[in-house]
Amino acid sequence: MKKQFTDNRAADILLILGHKSGVTVASVAQKLGVSERTIRNDIRQLNEDLRGSAVIEGNQGRYSLRIFDPDKYRKAFDKICNIDGAFGTPRGRQNYVFGELMRADAPILTDELAYEMNVGRTTLISDLKKLREEIEPYGLSIVGKTSKGMILHGKELDIRTYILEQCFDALYEDYPLDRDIEELVRSEIKKKGFEKQVGRQFERYLLLMVDRFLTGHYVGKLTDAYYNLTANGEFYNVNSLIDRLGGIMHVDFPVEEKLFAFLPIAGMRTPADLGAVQEMELDATIGPLSEKIMAQIKEELDISIDPKDFTEEFAYHLMFMLNRLRFKIHQPNAILEELKTKYPLAYEMSGIAARVIEREYGLEVNQDERGHLASYFGVFLEENNIGQRRPFRIVVICGTGRVTARLISVQLKRIVDSQVQIKTMSDTAASPEVVENYDIILTTVELPFKTARPVIRIREIFDEKELKQKLEKARYWDRVEIPVLDGNQYIMSSLLDENKVFFFEKGRSYEDALAEMTEILSDEGYIDEGFGERLAEREAKGTMVFDNAVAIPHGIQTANDRMLLAMGIFEETVQHKGHDVRIIFFMALPEQSDVDDMLMIRVYDELLEISRNREMLDAIARTRDYQELLRVLYKS
Repeated sequence: MKKQFTDNRAADILLILGHKSGVTVASVAQKLGVSERTIRNDIRQLNEDLRGSAVIEGNQGRYSLRIFDPDKYRKAFDKICNIDGAFGTPRGRQNYVFGELMRADAPILTDELAYEMNVGRTTLISDLKKLREEIEPYGLSIVGKTSKGMILHGKELDIRTYILEQCFDALYEDYPLDRDIEELVRSEIKKKGFEKQVGRQFERYLLLMVDRFLTGHYVGKLTDAYYNLTANGEFYNVNSLIDRLGGIMHVDFPVEEKLFAFLPIAGMRTPADLGAVQEMELDATIGPLSEKIMAQIKEELDISIDPKDFTEEFAYHLMFMLNRLRFKIHQPNAILEELKTKYPLAYEMSGIAARVIEREYGLEVNQDERGHLASYFGVFLEENNIGQRRPFRIVVICGTGRVTARLISVQLKRIVDSQVQIKTMSDTAASPEVVENYDIILTTVELPFKTARPVIRIREIFDEKELKQKLEKARYWDRVEIPVLDGNQYIMSSLLDENKVFFFEKGRSYEDALAEMTEILSDEGYIDEGFGERLAEREAKGTMVFDNAVAIPHGIQTANDRMLLAMGIFEETVQHKGHDVRIIFFMALPEQSDVDDMLMIRVYDELLEISRNREMLDAIARTRDYQELLRVLYKS
């Protein structure tokens, strides 16, 4: 017989019995290439795994499969077939081994595990090595020798954390809970109005707690931080629910087990409807923490965020996040990389917030939590951007008729947001007085007059990507002296000119370079005389070096109401406070910076994007004159 499942004897036996009744153990053993004793052991195990849906019966040495409940048998059969899939991969085998070790009351022999999984001893030894490495960060270890038996060593809370993060589905996919218990739990979650993800997470914690407690693996004494959760208004409801479950199961669950089950609620993601968490009073420390975060962002980036702009939702986010960090509740962030790319400034702000939290609470903020924080800062930056914008107005001037103008408008609507106002008119209706009321002019014909507004010549069918970049740049026409609306998407390049780019030869220090830039820019009137002192004070408080040897020294200037950007490029990398520096982006912001917040945020985003692009930084570092630099910065 051709085997249907690789190394899955149990599935093969069921297939053989399903095609033919009254087979002997000897014939099955011969077909599968194992001993008769192995087949008899497999049959005994199969009768347990089939859970009454079917049974393999023997009569005078011949065995047949009797199916009593086809639906249940199909599910049991599918599960048995999937055993091969699990054991066919290192991940599946590691999950199985961990499951056996976490449930064992005595040391387990390697040979026994290898036999159960039908794998070679060498394979299992390799899997054990990987498993040991994986569980070590959780404070767990596998103690003992493979020849004398192994046990899982570690705190129960750490075992549960590992299960929840690494192998819950594999170990508990088919864990039996009575239907009335499941319905009670889901009814209570639904009644509270929690989001589905919170309900699913609570069910996982509860199921794990019940299984571990009922099998004698108690969570035991916890730290004071856990017991403090009993003051949380929502804990009363969880406590009551678990008492009701205990009554059904005839078990008294101690408060420690209840606190464990409560963790996914204490550390939930902030729901869209805050009414679902109103019983959770905000911690008194959250307001001051939020203010410290905003103050540090102002200190490091010169961006002012009014705490009132961050609503009650953000305060709850901070509280729930602190609980997640305290109690090791992992909340994955599926869009982390996209956030880093699309909102580099928001991600930088999240790093500042993370450092404040680590300083104030001694809790390390992981990358996923930084991503969640960045989402809030991204919303703030977007809303701040939109709040400063009046509706962007585009006039389309066309000399070839109304249908062509409508065709251009249809294309435009695909690349601009819904707030952009688009007006079409014929070339005969256009005049300097009329077009002056628009932010940008798109025209298919040469205009017979001059205008101070930006003008882009287009064809009836145009390159949408190229035009989108030019339109985005035109938003800053009144803030930046943009000589031409080309395809370069970097607004920052329009802030530079030959007088604001400095090239430093070998041997120059960071301090000397910064002093020279400050002196020359001050002499040229770009910054006031006191700017250098203020910058030095800021530098004394900490480094302004970012990723990949990029420094962004910045401060407030009072010389004029325009934002200044200058660049310094070292011929070779220099040291500053233990950090490498090869490129300086020198920023001076006007005192009334709220006028230019939109521009400042855009430039910050561009600088941080460049600072994470090693290839582009290398190209910038190789330039030795202004024209070379512009070619590198030209990004089409």
